Amino acid sequence: MAEKTLKGHNSIRCEIVTTYEQLLHAQAVRSICFLEEHGMQARLIFDGNDWQATHIIVYADNEPVGTVRIRWFKDFVQFERTSFRKAWRNSHVIKSCAEFAFEHVARKGYDRVITHASPLYARLWRMLLGFQPVKGKPPIQLEGHEESYIELVKTLTAPDNAITQETDASILFRVEGAWDAPSEHELNMS
Repeated sequence: MAEKTLKGHNSIRCEIVTTYEQLLHAQAVRSICFLEEHGMQARLIFDGNDWQATHIIVYADNEPVGTVRIRWFKDFVQFERTSFRKAWRNSHVIKSCAEFAFEHVARKGYDRVITHASPLYARLWRMLLGFQPVKGKPPIQLEGHEESYIELVKTLTAPDNAITQETDASILFRVEGAWDAPSEHELNMS
């Protein structure tokens, strides 16, 4: 699952970032969207969490067009820095990226995703992706953002082949998201 081409859109594909070049592509998309379009400061968009997170990159042919950062906590994940270049901001591309991310998160055994969004984007997360506002948590104000952010949550169902402590050790050594194919470094023990 490290890569998935969208049905009916041969030029659009989602990938788990596993190379420095892919990470640069994700940062380029974020720069276009947050720095150029929204005039935010770089120090608010890029931080130390980029090195502890999983990133997803969306390509149109070989051009980076979207990204989301996933941070892992004890019993939930948080989607952050979600951004799509203007020409690819449509429900099909956004939903396909989100479904790819949901599948990845669920495969790792997580059943809850949270995100934070301004009211306009919170509506998109709710209507298009099935998130719900978290009850009892007030909106938060973040530096560089004019509007307060609403916390949203989505519940997932982990698949039968979710990665757990009981998963075969060889799978645990495979590259993030590519758990179903033996790596080139695995020795044939038969």
